[in-house]
Amino acid sequence: MIVEKVVAAPPDVVWSLVSDVTRMAEWSPETASCEWLGGATGPVVGARFRGRNQHGGKRWSTVSTVTVAEPGQALAFEVKAGPLKVARWAYDIEPVDGGCRVTETWTDQRGRLVAALGKPTSGVGDRAAHNRATMTETLERLAAAAEAPTA
Repeated sequence: MIVEKVVAAPPDVVWSLVSDVTRMAEWSPETASCEWLGGATGPVVGARFRGRNQHGGKRWSTVSTVTVAEPGQALAFEVKAGPLKVARWAYDIEPVDGGCRVTETWTDQRGRLVAALGKPTSGVGDRAAHNRATMTETLERLAAAAEAPTA
């Protein structure tokens, strides 16, 4: 699934915001917090971080591994719940007149077991529809921060 937004800010500004996973809760309505793991302090390929998520009264956590980290251009990470694959998330940033286009991509990597546990764990039955809505909100919030005078 892909959601795009044109942001009136330079690609480097947008990348610095989206790649600081410790701020992801500011953008994503489902993320409660993120923290780097194993001594990692920033987005480099192989760095890992724990994401704590919430939806309604449901809470869960995952561990992600950065797979792409190209300043000003792209960030991607693979998400697991324990040893089980959950998803791949990617943010691609390309310059356009007046700013940049941010493309957020979610690739569902859940097997049957993880998909079956999705609703009891997260309270979300239709993950694709839910993610489309939250991705749209994420990019709106990211754009507002990037376009703010202090960004």
